[in-house]
Amino acid sequence: MRLRTALLSTCLCVLAGQAMAQTTLNVAVGGAFTSMDPHYHNLNPNNVLTSYVFDSLVISDPQFKPSPGLATSWKAVDETTWEFKLRDAKFSDGTPFTADDVVFTFGRVPKVLNSPSSFNFAVKPVNRIEVVDPHTIRFHSDKPVALMPFLMASLKIVSRKNGDGATTPDYNSLKAAIGTGPYKVTSFTLGDRAVFEKNETSWWADKIKWQKVNYRIISNDAGRIAALESGDVDVIDQVPPRDVATLRKNAKLDVISQPGQRLIYVVPDVGRKDAPFITDTAGKPLDKNPLQDVRVRKALSLAINRDALRDRIMDGFSAPTGQVVPDHSVGWVPSIKPDPYDPAQAKKLLAEAGYPDGFGITLHGPNDRYVNDSKLVEAIAQMWTRIGVKTQVETMPAATFFSRATRHEFAIRLTGWASDTGEASSNLNWILASSNPEKGRGAVFDPTHFADPKVDELVEKALATVDEQQREALYREATLAAMPQEPIIPLHFQVNIWAVRKGFTFHPRTYEGTRAWDIDGH
Repeated sequence: MRLRTALLSTCLCVLAGQAMAQTTLNVAVGGAFTSMDPHYHNLNPNNVLTSYVFDSLVISDPQFKPSPGLATSWKAVDETTWEFKLRDAKFSDGTPFTADDVVFTFGRVPKVLNSPSSFNFAVKPVNRIEVVDPHTIRFHSDKPVALMPFLMASLKIVSRKNGDGATTPDYNSLKAAIGTGPYKVTSFTLGDRAVFEKNETSWWADKIKWQKVNYRIISNDAGRIAALESGDVDVIDQVPPRDVATLRKNAKLDVISQPGQRLIYVVPDVGRKDAPFITDTAGKPLDKNPLQDVRVRKALSLAINRDALRDRIMDGFSAPTGQVVPDHSVGWVPSIKPDPYDPAQAKKLLAEAGYPDGFGITLHGPNDRYVNDSKLVEAIAQMWTRIGVKTQVETMPAATFFSRATRHEFAIRLTGWASDTGEASSNLNWILASSNPEKGRGAVFDPTHFADPKVDELVEKALATVDEQQREALYREATLAAMPQEPIIPLHFQVNIWAVRKGFTFHPRTYEGTRAWDIDGH
C-alpha cells in the first residue's frame, strides 16, 4: 500500500511539473521597431518583429542558406526565369495562400508611402510574374538574377484579402496584420511592445514551442539587464559587452555570443558641395565640403584607433575591419586590412588637402540602435578633435535618427548595416553602389552618397552572375575598386550577445534577432 501511495505521489508530482511548465516566453530587445507593416522599413528590428506573423517564400537557415518557406522548391528555368512551387498553406484567418497573394505583395511594395528604406530591391528585378497555377509562379527578368532565392528571403508575403487598400497604419492597428507565420499578433504598441499568440490553426511548419510571446523594447541597457535579473523577462539581446563578465558570474543566467554580420561604419557626405554641420575652426561656414576630398576622408579614418574601440568601448566584442563583409565570408578581400591608427599621417593629409588647422564638424548617430553606439560616436569625436577636426556630437533615438537621415540632414554619421544574404551582395549594393531606385540599387537611404560608374557596373554584373566563383571574384573586384576612395569609414563588425535565464537554451544565428523558435525552455 505504501509503495502504491509513493508511486501515485510521484506520478502526481510529475504531472504537476508538466502542468506548470512555462508556456509564455518573455523577451526584451534593445532595437526599436517602427512598424508592424512588413514592407514599411527594411530595418532589422522590424524584420525580426514581423517574422513572427508573416512568412517569406524562402527562409534563411542559421548559415544564411536559402531553405523552403512558403515555397517548397525553386529552380532556374532559364537565364531570366525562376519558378517557385508554393506550399499548401493558410493565413491565420483561414484564407488559403495562393500565387495571387505573391502577385499582390509584389504590387504593394513599391506603393508603400513614406518608406524610410524600401523593399523595392527585392521586387524590382522582376519585370513580369507568370501565374502557372495557384501553387506555381514564375518570375521573369530582363537579365539573370542569380540571387533570386536570397531576394525572396527578404520579402514577406501579405494577404490580398486583408491587404487590399491597407496602409501602414492598418498594419499597426492590426487590422491588416494577418499572416501565415507561426504567431498571430494580438496586441501592438508602437515603440513599446507586441504580444503574440500561437497560430494553432494554420501554421505549416514544426510545432511551435511557446503558446504566447511577450515581446518588449527596453532600449536602456541597464533596464534590460535588470528585467532579466529580476525574472521579468527570460531572454534579452544586445547585451552590453562591459556587462558580460558580471553576468557570467550570476549562477541564474547564461550568456551566449556569436560573431555577427553587422558592419558599424561612418558615412561621409561626399555628394553635396555645401553639407550641413561643417564649419571652419571659428565656427563659420566653409565655401566647400571638405568631405569631398578623399585625403580628408582618409585622414578621418587614420585618426580612429579601432583597436582601442574594440578593447575599451566594446570590451573585446568586435572585429575591426576595413571592408564591408566579415573575414572569410563570400566576397571578403584578404588584402584589405583595417586602416592603422596614424594621427601624424592624418594631420599631414589634412594639410595637403588645405586644412592644416582642421575644421569643425558634427558627428551624428543613434543612441539606442547599435551596441554602444553613442559611446562610439563620442570616442571617435575625441579622436578626430585630436587631429584638429573639432567634432561636436549629437546622438538621438533610432526613430529620430533614421527619419532625419532620410531627409539628408547630416554631413557625417555613424550607422550600421547587416548583409541579408551572407554574401557581399547586399553590402555592395546598398553601401558602395550609387543610388538608383529605378534599378532597386544603391544608397536609397542617402542619395548624396559616393558614386563610381565602375563600381556600379561591377556590382550589377556580380548580381547577374550565377556561377558562385565568378560572382565572388566580381564582389572582390568591386570592393577593391571602391575602398581606396574611402566611400565609407568602416569600424568593426559587431559580436551578437544574448543572455537568458537558467533553464532556457538559446540557439544563436550569425544574423541578429531574438526569435522564439530559436529558444528552448522549461
